Parts: sequence; structure tokens; C-alpha cells
Amino acid sequence: SECWWDGQFLLNCSFTRIPTAPEDIPQIAVTADLSYNNIKTFVCSDGRNEEWMLKHLNLSNNLISELTLTTCTNLPILETLNLSGNAIHTLTLDMPTRVHGSKKYSIVDRLLPALKVLSVERNNLNTVPRGLGLLQSLQTVHMSSNAIQQIDPKDFQNCSQLKDIDLRNNKITKIHPDAFRDLDKLQVVVDLRENALTIPLPQILVSLNFFQLEVYLSKNAW
Repeated sequence: SECWWDGQFLLNCSFTRIPTAPEDIPQIAVTADLSYNNIKTFVCSDGRNEEWMLKHLNLSNNLISELTLTTCTNLPILETLNLSGNAIHTLTLDMPTRVHGSKKYSIVDRLLPALKVLSVERNNLNTVPRGLGLLQSLQTVHMSSNAIQQIDPKDFQNCSQLKDIDLRNNKITKIHPDAFRDLDKLQVVVDLRENALTIPLPQILVSLNFFQLEVYLSKNAW
């Protein structure tokens, strides 16, 4: 009752101080704004497998500390997910693989298949969330103002559509030379400003086609 619904596209629950996400989000809603509230947990699917038509979901500036996206099988056309300004220290995108005979298979088939923009700025992440490669349409990932300490070779593995990475204002001291390898679509920005980098510059750029790229590296520890 505290939310405003325009009857067609927009559900606006921002600044309503709700402690949980509404259970009756209209399935035809295209945009749901749940920002600036007191939400501590969010579960995409309630087990009924009813698909929502959401394209834009804003959960920014809440109190979420842990979030599992593997349950989001009911958001097949979600394009933007804003989780900025929470207290997230654990963001789960993948699940352990199970062994079936001699083959391993993932519990997650296609996770949020239409997601293009993932924003997790101003949280408590100390590592890049594992499993970003499962987001097959992901083009932009914003992770500035966290506590990420290093970039490992598998952090962006299989992120074949990724164009824009924002890692500004973290605590990064190390970047593996292969961390950005095979990101053929990466052509907009890699933002590494305001970190703690001391490694030689060529190691960072060795696998980047930096003739097509904007790389921001100011305010580091060189």
C-alpha cells in the first residue's frame, strides 16, 4: 500500500521505509524501484516460477548484506540490476557443480540471460563476485568503492560481451596479467583509479587491445 503503481510500467517503492520487498510486484511491471528502504534480504523466485516482465530492478541504498542471484530464474528479460549502496559482502552468481556419471554439470543453466548492466558500487565486496561469466549478456559491471584487493585470472572468465569495467576506489594491489584476456568486446573503459597498484603498467595492459580502450589509472601507489 505504500508503493505507487502507475498501472502499466512503473512500480515505485523508493523512500517508503519498507523492511522487505513487496510480495505482490505486478508481473507486467517493467521497472521496479525499491531504493532507499530498509530491505535486508531479497529473493527473486518464490518457487511458483511465475515469470516477471521486469527489465530494470533498483535495490540500491538498502541494508542487504548477502544476495544469491541463482534463484532469479523468473527474470528472463531483466536488463539492469542496481545493488549499489548496500552492505553486500557476498554476491553469489554460481553454484557448486555436481558430478553426474563422469561429467560435471552446473546447477545454473542460464542465469539472468538478458542482464546487461550490474551495479554493485559502495558495498563491502573484497573479491570480484565469482561466476560473472554466467551472465551471458553482461556488458557493464560497476564495482567501485568496495574493498576488492586483487583481480584473479578467472574473475572475468567467459565474460565475452563485457565492454565496461569500473573498479575505481578499491584496495587493489595485484592484477593477474591474464585477468582481462579474451575480453574481445572490451572497448569502452577499464577504470582502476584510486587503488593501491604498484605493479608495472605493461603487466596490466599486456592482454588488452588498448588502442580501442580507455584505461584510467590515476591516484594509485606508483
